[in-house]
This record gives sequence, structure tokens and C-alpha cells, in this order.
Amino acid sequence: MPFQTVLLDLDGTIVDAFTTIHRSYVHTLPQFGRPAPTLAAVRAAVGGGLANAMGHFLPPELIPAAMTVHLAYSQQILLEDVKLLPGALELVQALHARGVTLAVFTNKHGDASRRVCAHLGLGPFLAGIFAAGDTPWFKPQPEFAAHVLATLKAAPASTLLIGDSPFDVQAAHNGGFACWCVTTGTHTAEQLAAAGAEHVFAHLDDLGTDLLSAIR
Repeated sequence: MPFQTVLLDLDGTIVDAFTTIHRSYVHTLPQFGRPAPTLAAVRAAVGGGLANAMGHFLPPELIPAAMTVHLAYSQQILLEDVKLLPGALELVQALHARGVTLAVFTNKHGDASRRVCAHLGLGPFLAGIFAAGDTPWFKPQPEFAAHVLATLKAAPASTLLIGDSPFDVQAAHNGGFACWCVTTGTHTAEQLAAAGAEHVFAHLDDLGTDLLSAIR
């Protein structure tokens, strides 16, 4: 069955926000007695929500306070460095033109996700933005995927998630739908294949070629 609904992860998949994310960790961690991390260390940590990522750097008792600092600073600098990854806008426009229902499905905070999507011109193409803090759930919890499908009135068999991490793969499979991944985010092709991604691509341009040919 051709895909009728395509869910999009944000950071690392269609959006390059790593400069912003790294700046927020550099701002936050020294306030809690930790050295400023490298960009590589931050890239390796993110993918499962902020609390999970903070756990790579801080003990559990410091994470809530650090998240507060991190989120506040992120909001201040949110739109300074963020940009779409190559091929993202073209893919979104092409899918929308073919009548595909598009929505963002992310563990990025909801307010930040909406601001980023509006800033980058994605809003007119999206039927919804489902993000951290909007519900009690996070990817890969099956309740989150079920909520998204129910809201969009989408069938699992005709739904695809495009992501960049094993969390995305698990979230999709927990919801009963497929996940195609790109390696522009936090994980290698080998890691994504091992996690069970149905297809893995180096870039969105490559993914888009295969996806659009399946939908025509």
C-alpha cells in the first residue's frame, strides 16, 4: 500500500539544530560542575529526549534542574542557527503535493518544535506537530504513536516515519508502522539497520527518490 501518512522526526532528520543543542549544553553543564562537552559528545547523547540525553552527562538528581536551565537558554537562541537539512523542504513540498498527510513526530519540546517549524516555513504543509510535553508520552512509547495515528485518523499499514535514530525505529514499530532512516543525525547506517529500520539512506535526497517513486 502506498504511504498516505508520513511522520517526520525533526532534529537530525529534516532539521539541523546541532549547533543550537551544543550551545545549550555548553551553557548548562558548567553550571553543574561538568566541563563543556564537545559537539561529538552531544551528538552521541541526543535522540531519546532531553532527560535521557542529560543522563549521559549528569547524575539523576541534577537532571531536572539542568533541564530547566538548558530549555530556558535553548528558547533564547532557538532560531539563531537552526536550518533545514538538504532536501527537506523539497521532500515535504513534493509529498504534500501528492496528497500525503504530513506531521512532525518528535521528542523535541512542543513549543520549540512549533517555533522551529514556523521559522523554517514548514507549517503550511503539516497536519500536526506531536512533540514532548504535548502528551504524557515520549517516543518510543506505543501510546505516543497510537495518539498520533488516532489524531490524524491514519492507518498503521499506510504510515511511514522518517527518522535518524533507533528511538525512531522502535517508536514506529511500537505503533505498527515502518521507519525509513537517514544517517544525517546521531547514528550510523549499521546501527540503524541493526535497530530494524526498513530502509537506511545517507541523505534525504536519496530517501525522497525512493519514497516519491513509491507514491506516484
